[in-house]
Amino acid sequence: MPRYALKIEYDGRPFCGWQAQAGQPSVQEAIERALARLEPDLPRIAAAGRTDTGVHASGQVAHCDMMRDWDPFRLSAALNHHLRPLPVAIVACARAEDRFHARFSAIERRYLFRLISRRAPPVLEAGRVWHVRQTLDLAAMQDAARHLLGQHDFTTFRASQCQAGSPVKTLDMLQIEAFALPHGQEFHFTLRARSFLHNQVRSVVGTLERVGAGAWRPEQVKAALDARDRTACGPVSPPDGLYLTGVGYAQDPFAVPLEKVGGAVCPPHSPTIFEQR
Repeated sequence: MPRYALKIEYDGRPFCGWQAQAGQPSVQEAIERALARLEPDLPRIAAAGRTDTGVHASGQVAHCDMMRDWDPFRLSAALNHHLRPLPVAIVACARAEDRFHARFSAIERRYLFRLISRRAPPVLEAGRVWHVRQTLDLAAMQDAARHLLGQHDFTTFRASQCQAGSPVKTLDMLQIEAFALPHGQEFHFTLRARSFLHNQVRSVVGTLERVGAGAWRPEQVKAALDARDRTACGPVSPPDGLYLTGVGYAQDPFAVPLEKVGGAVCPPHSPTIFEQR
């Protein structure tokens, strides 16, 4: 059976999350239903990350096995046709090696969390950003974030129902940037790791927001981390502003051959804030 890698974009608001659940709409179910319109009785698809209810994606990756040998462009176009009007789109499709697995072949996941700080509630971005009314101290949040870089026991920052075998994870990047808005600020929290615990990103952002608001001192984040106790965590942020933006693989199935881009090689952007090397 030919295997295909799918890069997927979706608005998480109408769904219970990625994973199929009985009686509830999920992104996985939506794509599998679209696939069934093309070929019945296909195996279940697998994704790089099981995003929660309300969490969005611009770079989720899944793989599917087909009976027919599809042209990737035609497969993505057919899936997008059958996905309408749901807020899910296949933005790229590529033939993958048989041993490729969207989850187990991944070597990193990248998340973006968007937070808007202003008095008025967001209207055009409602459901796509976390809105807080108070002003936030960027430097204090950046200071606190340094304590979370590297390998740690992140028991404090994982959900009680997390099924990961170990709470030890390595956070390779935690970058916080602020952008001026006409009547406030937008903050971007960018995180990168090989894998994340359940609710780890939302727990980290929720705790750092308390530092930015002045309710916590930066050093309290280290104390919370060292406590290895879920009750020491700050409030968990809502899912509204969280996006799975990318998944890294040793061999990118979506890579474009150099001859198709005129032989130009563009080096990847190198983050300069809070990157653990």
